[in-house]
Amino acid sequence: VQLQASGGGLVQVGGSLTLSCAASARTRNSYAMGWFRQAPGKEREFVAGLSRSDGASHYADSVKGRFTISRDGIKNTVLLHMNSLKPEDTAVYYCAASVYYSIQTETYNWWGQGTQVTVSS
Repeated sequence: VQLQASGGGLVQVGGSLTLSCAASARTRNSYAMGWFRQAPGKEREFVAGLSRSDGASHYADSVKGRFTISRDGIKNTVLLHMNSLKPEDTAVYYCAASVYYSIQTETYNWWGQGTQVTVSS
């Protein structure tokens, strides 16, 4: 599956952004989907994930209550709605797909190209 992430940009503290991940194939019942991010000088980290079939979602503690992951099964798109953004959310955000759900980057076999999110104070 090919993935293309978009929607990043520059936003002020407290603002909102929605990232989109367009998949070349059907993801519901086929792939678990995840959003990860990597800030300069840091390792790539899990942000949010969506299981393959039952729609269960999981979030990193740092974004819980502020970010929401969702799937549009018709458009084969996975969205990441980000609210109450903080400077520490600044990073390149990647979407990824895996046959098995996990919060580990190593589990994901397919990755989008990344989209930059910058939160300015």
